[in-house]
Amino acid sequence: MRLFVTRPLPEKVIDRARAGFDVTLRTDTTSMSHDEMVASLRDYDLVLPTLGDFYSAEVFKAAGNIRAKLLANFGVGYNHIDVDAARAHGVVVTNTPGAVTDATADMAMILILMTARRAGEGERLVRAGLWDGWHPTQMLGMHVTGKTVGIIGMGRIGQAIAARCHYGFGMDVVFFNRSPKLPAFPAQQLDSIQDVARACDILVIAVPGGADTQHLIGAGTFTAMQPHAIFVNIARGEIVDEAALIAALDAGQIAGAGLDVYEFEPRVPDALIARENVTLLPHLGTATLEVRTAMGLLAVDNLEAFVAGKPLVNPV
Repeated sequence: MRLFVTRPLPEKVIDRARAGFDVTLRTDTTSMSHDEMVASLRDYDLVLPTLGDFYSAEVFKAAGNIRAKLLANFGVGYNHIDVDAARAHGVVVTNTPGAVTDATADMAMILILMTARRAGEGERLVRAGLWDGWHPTQMLGMHVTGKTVGIIGMGRIGQAIAARCHYGFGMDVVFFNRSPKLPAFPAQQLDSIQDVARACDILVIAVPGGADTQHLIGAGTFTAMQPHAIFVNIARGEIVDEAALIAALDAGQIAGAGLDVYEFEPRVPDALIARENVTLLPHLGTATLEVRTAMGLLAVDNLEAFVAGKPLVNPV
C-alpha cells in the first residue's frame, strides 16, 4: 500500500510507517498546495495529513478518480478536512485524540501564567537591556492562585486544564459545555458562554474547530468579561473573531490575552504583535518529542488497522 506523509514526522514514526507501507515523505514543512493535495488523493492508497492541509470539497472534486481510501490525520483537530466530502468520495478519516490532552493543557497553563504575570514582557525587558533593577511596584501582574477560571468546552482537554487550575492553583472552576458534564472535581456548569465570561478572572477556550464553532467567541464574550480578566486560546484560531479580540484589547475591556493559535495562521496581526499585554506562541500546544511521536504512532495504528480490516482506533 502506497502511503503519502505530508510533513516530516519524528523518526520513530517514519520508521514504523516504512516497516508496513511504501512511504513517500514530503520534506516541506509548510501546508500542501491544492495541486499537491489533489495528487495525493489520485496517486496514493493512504495519506497521513496534518493541520494546514486543507482537504476541501473542491480538492476532492478536482481529484476525480480518487485512489486514496483513508486520511489518517495527525492531530486531534480535523477541521481542515471536509469529512462529509471525504465520505461522499469513499475516503475514511481518522484522528489522534488522547495523545494531545496533557501537552495542550500544559500549554494553557503556560499562557495563563505568562499573561497574568507579564512574563513575556519581562523577558523582553531583560533581553533589551532595559531592566534597571527590582523595586516593589515593578511590572505588577495578576496573582492566579485562588482566582476563578472559566473553561469553554469541557472535553478531555478542557477537563485537564480545569483540573490543573483547581488542584494546582486552588482556582474555582466555572464552565460552559453544550451537553451536561460532571467533572471529577468541583466545577459549576453555567448556562452560556457570556455567563462564564462574566464570572471568571481567566477565560480559556477548549472547543474543537470547525464550522459549528467559527467565531463562537466574539464581541459579546469580550464585553461580558471583567476588565482585569485575561483571555487564553489553545484550541483553534478561527473560533475567535480576531478583530473583536483586538478591539476589546484596544478598548481596555480585558486585561490581556495568551494565544497559541490564530484565525489566519501563520499570519499574526500587527495589532497583536505590538501589544505588551498579549502573549504570542507559534502553535506549540503539542510540541514535545514524546507527544508528537505518540500522535504519529496513533496515526500509524489507524493505518495498520484499516489495511488489516480491523476496527479503526479513532474514526472521525
